[in-house]
Amino acid sequence: MLDRRLQRMLYGRQFRWSEMWLLTLPALFLLIGLLDLLIVQNPGVATALTQKSLPPLLAFTPALGLIAALAGTHVVLNLIAPDADQTLLPIAGTLSSIGVIMALRLGPDVGQSGLGTKQLVWVVMGLLLCVGTVRATRNLSWLRNYKYTWAVVGIALVALTLIRARSFSTNAPSRDVLAIAIGPAGLGFSFQPSELLKICLVIFFAGYLSENREMLAAGGYRFGPIVLPPLKHLGPLLVMLGVALLLFIGVRELGLAILVFGLFLALLYVASNRPVYVVGSVVLFAVGAFIAYHIFSYARIRVDIVGGAFNDSSGAGYQLVQGLLSFAHGGVFGEGLGLGHPYITPASNTDFIAASFGDEFGFAGVLALIGLFMLLVYRGMHIATRARDTFSSLMAVGLTAVFALQTLVILAGNLKIMPLTGVPLPFVAYGGSSVIANFIIIGLLLRISQSRT
Repeated sequence: MLDRRLQRMLYGRQFRWSEMWLLTLPALFLLIGLLDLLIVQNPGVATALTQKSLPPLLAFTPALGLIAALAGTHVVLNLIAPDADQTLLPIAGTLSSIGVIMALRLGPDVGQSGLGTKQLVWVVMGLLLCVGTVRATRNLSWLRNYKYTWAVVGIALVALTLIRARSFSTNAPSRDVLAIAIGPAGLGFSFQPSELLKICLVIFFAGYLSENREMLAAGGYRFGPIVLPPLKHLGPLLVMLGVALLLFIGVRELGLAILVFGLFLALLYVASNRPVYVVGSVVLFAVGAFIAYHIFSYARIRVDIVGGAFNDSSGAGYQLVQGLLSFAHGGVFGEGLGLGHPYITPASNTDFIAASFGDEFGFAGVLALIGLFMLLVYRGMHIATRARDTFSSLMAVGLTAVFALQTLVILAGNLKIMPLTGVPLPFVAYGGSSVIANFIIIGLLLRISQSRT
């Protein structure tokens, strides 16, 4: 059986040629970027090149390791999902290669164990889970049939995070509160339950809305021109939404609250096709935000920093101002990889990775980065329109909305358009939980595209 699959893959029409050629983009970026960092951080490499002597192969381990992982994933997808979308993996691979190169840039010297090595390991783990997700979800109906189980898992993740939050002081960073250490100190790793919470919520919302979309679209109660759905059909959604938003109060995580609410709105609108639901929800959100601003000091501080960052540039607004200066230093084409000054911004490899990237690649590089995310969202929505059933379509919309909302929220925060949150930039920001969760989402989207009509 395996021999016949290999023969069809090599000689038949099922080979994913477009994906293979597109994967040369992250490969070239990795090799050129790593060579550039080697030259900048190790002057001896530049001398060796002038003498027509190449750097040792060991120095290219991070690039070669990720290229091998992407190539292996491509081969496996030819066997288990030959008809799946052929652009998702190259886009995710290119974004991940940017993340690895930036981690190498912001960590210790190239060739030493540091952020880049850890980021590479997480990306490889993410690719393995991506393939595993594609394989495990050959029949998507089991996700829909166990939607309430996914809801319970989501509630458990919220409870786990809230219990974790009680062990921290009120001034602890939300990133530390959300992370749970696994394994012995120094040898283990941290995991953020909120990353899996997003996936659980998407599956539940998609499963529930696919079964009740007709009732939600028809409505049950009329108040003049406004038609509201029956409470018994909308109630479970509101309960899950309320439980998830407890993170905003219990953990002070504004970004996750915005993400969860955005997911709810996107799926509710697509399922019901009623703008009044979205308008009403936005009004309620505005009222809630106004109340939270006056009740919770941390919400008030986040908002006030946006308006008065330059008035307190050495205090509360220091991080935001330094991030804006990084964008300004980059100019149009950037200072060059390895030649910028991203370290002037705190959290340059996590919350302000976009500012660090803009410092070294400039406005043109940031536009290219945004273009990659726009292309990722476009392909996700394209998969949603071609899905074979309502559940698959809604799940594709929700999973794609995760990428869109996270990118919008973190870029707007870096540019001082909205309060800064702890939402990571997908695939690019340093961190294992986010990278792994994002590749699981890519795996689900690949499976949905494989199962299209």
